[in-house]
Parts: sequence; structure tokens; C-alpha cells
Amino acid sequence: MKVNYTSAAELVLRAAQLYGDDTAFKDKDGKISFIGLKESAYALASGLMKRAETGRTKPVMVYLPKSIKSIVSFMGSMLAGSPYVPMDYNVPMARFEATSKNLCPCAVITDGAGKERLEAAGIEIKALVYDELLQAEADYKSINNVIKNSTDLDPAYIMYTSGSTGTPKGVTISHRAVLDYTKWLTDTFDTDKESIIGMQSAFHFDNSVFDMFLTLYLGCTTVIIPEVLFMYPEMLFDFMREEKISVIFWVPTVMISAANSGVLREKKVDTLKLILFAGEVMPIKQLNEWIGAYPECKFVNMYGPTESTDIVLYYVVDREYRAGETLPIGIPCANMKAIILNENNMLCRPGEQGELCIGGSGIAMGYWNSPEITEKAFIQNPLNNKYHDRIYRTGDLVYEAEDGNIIFIGRADSQIKLRGNRIELGDIEAAAAAMNDIKSCCAMFNAEKEEIVLFLETDAKIVQRKFSMELKKYIPAYMVPQKIISMSDFPHTPSGKIDRQTLKKEYLN
Repeated sequence: MKVNYTSAAELVLRAAQLYGDDTAFKDKDGKISFIGLKESAYALASGLMKRAETGRTKPVMVYLPKSIKSIVSFMGSMLAGSPYVPMDYNVPMARFEATSKNLCPCAVITDGAGKERLEAAGIEIKALVYDELLQAEADYKSINNVIKNSTDLDPAYIMYTSGSTGTPKGVTISHRAVLDYTKWLTDTFDTDKESIIGMQSAFHFDNSVFDMFLTLYLGCTTVIIPEVLFMYPEMLFDFMREEKISVIFWVPTVMISAANSGVLREKKVDTLKLILFAGEVMPIKQLNEWIGAYPECKFVNMYGPTESTDIVLYYVVDREYRAGETLPIGIPCANMKAIILNENNMLCRPGEQGELCIGGSGIAMGYWNSPEITEKAFIQNPLNNKYHDRIYRTGDLVYEAEDGNIIFIGRADSQIKLRGNRIELGDIEAAAAAMNDIKSCCAMFNAEKEEIVLFLETDAKIVQRKFSMELKKYIPAYMVPQKIISMSDFPHTPSGKIDRQTLKKEYLN
């Protein structure tokens, strides 16, 4: 990759020159070539600049169904000099309004139905219809001038996350961060122009950065898998076989569902070569199911908060793990660093538990339009008083193993103290996940009642007394949950993670 690139949008131009009419992206409605992507993105950028005041401090929201149209909108926004902001097409209007008030976008790109929805909700925002923007004549001179005057520290995208507070926060990522991440991906993994990526991630989840920008750099193809297929594993794997998918980067929840369904061996996708996962802890039982079904594939456990450019640490899985073992989250990516600090902001020794803090070119610029919370989360590295050295406090508890890999323990806010005992809720989840007939699990602490509540996703009938006795084989008695709630299906967030907020609201409040 040329080092003088300043905008991630330049990858669109590069891809059009190198890969021409080859297919870049496919969705349920069709496909688009690399040249077609460039032409559409230039037209949209031109229409956008004529109808809105674009610029590095003027973000553009993209409120469209998951499709090629969204990708064109992202690239067009960057070509117009604005960071793109993906919005879930099914987001509640109250959250949309709260997000837009913080963001203050110059425009939102949507379709006719989306525009009507916004108008009905009384949300005052400049809504521009995608198909109308695409009718503009490409203004190459103006767009090339935008690229010429951009810097790699301008924001490329803003990804909204609520975290534990429920309040939307706009994580702002620079062009340099995206370019460095893409370079690391191409240098690290065995992917090439012939790769076919099966996209699971929603665009408002940062795993989508992997799918889009790896495609642009390599000239490979990303197939946007219809969301409905993830509810039907057999249909999903039939689709993957038909499309000859070779690379997937999915959240563990989706992989767990596939492993539990028995489809891995029944509908094997012979073209699969690279399987990556991130977003949650991957249970050992289901991981071993995948490894057993695809022994020829490379499996990679990836770690990264939204406050980084998708991924910070990675671990290539080199064996099956035993129940009770912990899968490492690995070592830092290129241009990234990981330090583990204790409560006194001192560096932890190997084996000593502390908070994971991350730094490097891939960490976010901060939270959009929120300087106070940015200052609290992104701090000066306490180990360095020589120059400006920003790090992000992840709130994750980890330790460094003897081999240098970092081991994830759990969230700092998931470590509780009950009747004098310090307990990691993640340890309880790991023990429960190893049981037969358990599809997924989630442990929470009800501070008001001082009790641990374990949620189980299972079709089996659970007798709490018997299940508790089984848990005691793996964890101490003081860690056994006081209450166990089972259900056939967990609620999930739009990105595919377990919706812990909904479980808490419905069962703990």
C-alpha cells in the first residue's frame, strides 16, 4: 500500500484501476464491480456536496438497509470529505434522535421509506434519498480537490456505541487508522484476490471495516449474507456453499448457533479457509466443534473494542482446547500496543491481573462532540511522561501469560465481591457453557438482592438443584448462582451479541 495515501476513500480509486470490472460486492439484489463502485461513489459524493455542507467536521449519517447502497454511501461520504456514520435501519426513533443530536450531521442518506419514517417521527434533519443523489453528474475536479486537501488524521467514520451507560457515544476513527489496519490484515492473513468473504456483521458494528476495506485492497469479493439466513443454519450453509465462501469474520453468537445446530458436518463448506471471530468470548465447546469440522482451516480469535479500528489483539488457534481452559486474545496488531496496568497505574508483571489499556495508530480520536467523556477514557500513558502518548482504558481485566499472549478474564464491572469472595462472572459462564444441551449462557449480578443470576439458552428442561450440583464440579460453591433462568432463545443486539441490557431490564429490575 502506498504510504502517501491520506484517505481511505483512495482505496476505491486504486481498486477501480487495478481490478476494473471484477465483482467487488454482492447482495441479495445484485452485484457491483470495482469500477461501478467508483462511478457510483463519485456520483453520490457530487450530489451530496451540491445539497449539503460536507467536510471533516460535517458527518453524514447513512440510514439504509444492509446492502451495496450502504457501501456506496460510505465511500461517497468520504470522497465528499465527510466521515460516514452507519445507522441501524431498525433503530428506535428515540435512539436515532439522541444520536443525531450528538452528531449534528450535515445530512442523512436514506431511501423513501426511511425518509417517511423520520418525517413521521418529527426528526428535523436533512434527509437525502440515495437514488436521487446517484443521478448527479460526477464532479471529479471538486472531489479530487477534497482528497488533495485531506489529511490522514481526518475522521473516516464514526461508530455509535452505548456501552454500559445506554447513552450513544460516537467513536471517531481516522483515515490513518483504517489504512494501517487494512495493511496489517493483508500482511498477516492468507487472503488474496480469489478470496470470497461471507459478511455477517451489520454496518454499525465495526467488524464491517474488515469486510469492506480488505475487499477494496485485495480486489476480492464480499458477499453480504442476507440477515434472515442466520436464523436458519441449514439455509445459511447452503448459501455459503453456493457462493463458495472462503473467509468469514463473525461474532461468536452466530458460530455458537451453527455449532449447536449440527450443521457444521452435515453441510460442510469445502471452500472455507480462514475463520475469524470477535465481539464476545468464544466458548471452548463450540470452538472445538468448528475445529473438528474444519481441521484444514485457520482459526483466529480477535479482540478489539469499538474505540479501536476493529481489532487490537489476535491469537491464531493452534489446537483444540479442553473444557475449563481459557482461549488467549493474543498479541497486538502492527502499530498497536497493549499495556496492563494495576490499580496504582503501574505496569503489571506477567501473570498479574490488571486493566488492559491500548495505544497506537488504531485507537479512536475520541468520542464525537463529547470532550468530557473522551478525556476520562483516553488518557496520557502514565508510564510515559516524555511526550504525548494517548491510551484507551478498555475496562477489561487481563493478564499476560508466560508465552507473551494476553488472557482475557472479564470486564472490570463483571468482577463482583459476594460475601467476602471475589468472583469473576466469566468463570461461571465458562463452566455453564461446558454443560450438555447449553447453547449459550450469561451470568449477571443483582446487587440489590445480592445474588448471582445465570441465564441459560437451552431447549432442555433445567432443574436448578441438579444443574447447580454439576456446576460445583467446575467452580467453588460460593460461585454457584443463586438463581438460574432458562429460555429457548436469548435476545440479541443488532450486531448479534447477547442483549444483556434486555435481560437485565426484564429479569433483574
